[in-house]
Order: sequence, then C-alpha cells, then structure tokens
Amino acid sequence: MIQKKQHPDPLKRRYHESFIVTRAHTPILEKRHTALLCIDMQYLDAAEGHGVFHDAASSGVPAEAQAYYFRTLRDSVIPNMRRLQETFRQHQLEVIHTRIQALTKDGRDRSAGHKRLNLLASPGSKESEFLEAVAPQDDEIVINKTASGVFSSTNLHYVLNNIDIEALFVVGVYTNECVETTVRDACDLGYLVTIVDDCCTTVTPELQNASLATLRDRYARIVNVDQAIAEINRVVIDDESPADEAATNKR
Repeated sequence: MIQKKQHPDPLKRRYHESFIVTRAHTPILEKRHTALLCIDMQYLDAAEGHGVFHDAASSGVPAEAQAYYFRTLRDSVIPNMRRLQETFRQHQLEVIHTRIQALTKDGRDRSAGHKRLNLLASPGSKESEFLEAVAPQDDEIVINKTASGVFSSTNLHYVLNNIDIEALFVVGVYTNECVETTVRDACDLGYLVTIVDDCCTTVTPELQNASLATLRDRYARIVNVDQAIAEINRVVIDDESPADEAATNKR
C-alpha cells in the first residue's frame, strides 16, 4: 500500500511567528493596551435550570454532555476566570463582558440565526443576568449581542479602538461557537489574541479539543490560567501612588 505523504502546513511558521511568538505581546501588555474579554457567562447558557437548560430533557443536549459542561464550568472555568478577572483588576487592566441580550422584550431585533434557534434574553430577564461569581464590577464595559460573533454584531471594535486595546485575553462559552467566532474575527481585525483554555468550555471534550486545535498557533496563542496570571504579574508594573513614591525615595 502506498502511503500518502503528509505535507506540512506551508503557512504554519508565518502565522506562528506573526501572532504567537511575536515580541509585540509584551510591550502591548506593558502599555496596558491588553484587555480581558469574558464571553456570555450568563444565565441563558451557563446555568443549570435556566435559559436553554430550563428543561434539561428538551434542551437538545444529551445528559452526559450537560454533565460535562456544567462540571467543567463549576470546577474549572468559573473559579479560574474569577482569578484572572481579579488579576486584571489588580493591575487596572480592562475587563470587558459580552452577553446575549436583545434590545427589545420580544427580540424582534435579534439576528436571523438567533430567531431560528429561538434564543432570547430580553432586557431585565433572568437569562440576561451574568453569573454572580464572574459578573461585571464597578464601571466595567458590557457589550450586548444577538449573534455568535461579537465583532460582527456590535460596536466592540470601535470601543476597543477608543480605549487603545491592541490585544485580548479571551475566556467564556461555548468554545466552539461564540468564543471561536470572536477569536477568528479579532485576529482578522489585527488584535493579538490569547485564549485561556481552562477558562473556556463547551458541551463535549471532543468539541473543546477540536476548537482549540483549530485556533492554536494560527489565530491565537493558547495558555492556561496560571501561565496567564504569571505573565501579567511579571510584565505589568503598577504605577506607584505619590505616597508610595515618596516612601520609596526616603528609603
């Protein structure tokens, strides 16, 4: 039997050098032009007994897939995302949140895709609320959307340009849907993207691994939460307050 020769991806090295190992990650982070983007951590799609999972039997997601999804949310994604959010906040870096929420109560403004899926989180509804553990704090930016990709359906790109953001750490759900679409769009728009893999999940490990394999070293670099926090703590030097600076000078 003649085996077909496995041809390497001819663009792999170029993409890897341009987006993954590029030295630009460090100065962008040093200048505080990096933000954390938290995707769809809300009752509509990330809470048992609510939203698309209000009736587990009719959700269309098999019981074992639901068990995997909510276990990874509980044991990994939510606690790790909370740690990462706290790190960004400690260093006065932007934490930005997206959620699925219509402009109208009846959802007539939703995308055609969300209408076909019968996916609706109306303003003020429980489905539109963020999970308390990873909810926005203080004056953090919230972007509402009714499509998988936040860039194609909102003014997020305009907002990021206004606050001088050039790189994104991306976390949230589902990895193979809203996260993956957002990462691809962000890369195409020129952002340097980092996915924190243990801060993302979806309904099966196969879908999780397939999405990460597609995005890895092509559209985003992929790290875990410990690596992300270590990099931020190493690179970002917080400005001293006048009192701190005076104390340092006295010493």
